[in-house]
Amino acid sequence: MKLVRLALMAVCALINPNSYAEIFVAPFGGYSFGSNGLEVSVNDAQTNLSELNITESGNIGIMLGVTTNDPGNMYFLYSRQDTDLRQGSLSSDKLTELEVNYFHLGGTLYFPNENLKPYITASAGLTQLRPSKEYSSETHFSMGIGGGVAYEVTQNVSLFADVRGYATFLNSDGGLFCNQAGCVWQIQGDLMWQSQVNLGLEIAF
Repeated sequence: MKLVRLALMAVCALINPNSYAEIFVAPFGGYSFGSNGLEVSVNDAQTNLSELNITESGNIGIMLGVTTNDPGNMYFLYSRQDTDLRQGSLSSDKLTELEVNYFHLGGTLYFPNENLKPYITASAGLTQLRPSKEYSSETHFSMGIGGGVAYEVTQNVSLFADVRGYATFLNSDGGLFCNQAGCVWQIQGDLMWQSQVNLGLEIAF
């Protein structure tokens, strides 16, 4: 923990050597809306799939970062959603359990109005899709954008609510969820979209 704090303080010094930036931790939880309409072609001739959907479900996560003088912050975000993959948006047939992880570096710009601080945020990093054990994980570059509002309870504690959208860039020529026997599906699109609605608590040190 001490090494993490020193590293973050070093980043602050690079941002603005004449200012002192606070370190913050911000756990959050919310709800993720699945990427409906993930188009694929199926290698198994006995199956006629053209659309896969990540089921909507809850998510949890945490942000670690430092404040800036914009006013704003820079942060590392980790978000996890435990869900499953299904055929079609109304299907009850679960194809595989799925864990969706986001690892992002981002920044936030606030527009303070007394205790209320509306903000916009943007981030970039990796999306990891981890299906059940018989399939390999998928990791792809992704970008995020969002907006929300924070309320300062005290000088060091804030409550926040936001909406975030994530765009994951897929390889349209690649396979999806492969094992030793080959890849189950071939991706037909270039983007996978997801959105989140989150509530969280930010604590500054």
